[in-house]
Amino acid sequence: MTPVPPPRTLVLGATGFLGRWLVLELLTRGEPVAAGVRDTGGVRDTGGAAALRHWLREHDADTTALTTVTADLTRPGLGLTPEDDARLTEVRDVHNLAARYAFGLTRAQAEPPNVHGALHALRWSATRPRLRRLVHLSGYRVGRDPAPRYPLDERAAAALHARLGAYEASKQLGDAAVRVTAPRLGVPLTTVNPSSVIGHSRTGEAGQYLGPAQLVRQLHRGRLPLLPGTRRTFLPVVTVDHLARFLAVVPDHDHDPVLAHTVLDPATPLLPDLIALLAAHLGVRPPRGLIPVPLVRRLPRALTGADPETLTFLSEDRYDTTSADRLAAAAGIGHPPLTPALTRWATRLVEEGFGAA
Repeated sequence: MTPVPPPRTLVLGATGFLGRWLVLELLTRGEPVAAGVRDTGGVRDTGGAAALRHWLREHDADTTALTTVTADLTRPGLGLTPEDDARLTEVRDVHNLAARYAFGLTRAQAEPPNVHGALHALRWSATRPRLRRLVHLSGYRVGRDPAPRYPLDERAAAALHARLGAYEASKQLGDAAVRVTAPRLGVPLTTVNPSSVIGHSRTGEAGQYLGPAQLVRQLHRGRLPLLPGTRRTFLPVVTVDHLARFLAVVPDHDHDPVLAHTVLDPATPLLPDLIALLAAHLGVRPPRGLIPVPLVRRLPRALTGADPETLTFLSEDRYDTTSADRLAAAAGIGHPPLTPALTRWATRLVEEGFGAA
């Protein structure tokens, strides 16, 4: 039997929504992959590893070249045992997709995985003798400051949390932390800032029910009489399969010390048109009109059904995707047709009860 080569890529957050699609993409490309599996109280999460392998086999992946290791981003050295650390000596590319993605978190809940964890992944990457690149997954409204600052003084950090909420603030701080620290450690870094991620372009398979999926749920259940925003509100999306392909090729194409890419599908309709498209597809009544976001903030959540933290994503802003478009063209990858991807995703969300199962 041919021996399995040691992993050359480590994916942190491999059991998450996007992480498993990236692992699938890398294995399909013939890349030996190590998947970081969370540590639960000092015991390897064998259930998570088994579930990942099962999901990959269901998606026709050969898992022969897959290694799993126990990793905990909230601990220095990723909490790896000496044995697991040694198994990762040949790793040249590290993808940190691990984060706690939820609204309503406290600062104490969000910062350990999303800020401290980002730095732990960076510092561990600096110990790899063959490191080629660290790819850090950020957010599309994150990392736009050309001169990031980290750490912030307590007053500035508290103001950021008060303005954005713990989740988005922690993603802002995590992004700034790695961008400031990577050059000091000599770690080649790419931050990838994706827009809202929807399901697979061909199957609609979702698996994540926050963000735009919450709007679709309200729409489907008749709880979206008024749409927050304006006629020009832009909530861009990207399919999970395109984003996985993009992430997989980043280390082959990025060579500068620090780079950042914003990834979104430019074919995304403006939000009112997007919701009208999905309403027609689902056979439900579209919103009767628009309501300004500042007014939604002042109304009781029980009345609006809107999570206050999600409202920061409703903006008329546009985003510079030049570098991501250039890389995708060089790699020969393009966005799949968006309208069928959107309708398949909406159908799948309904079939899955918006994650209730």
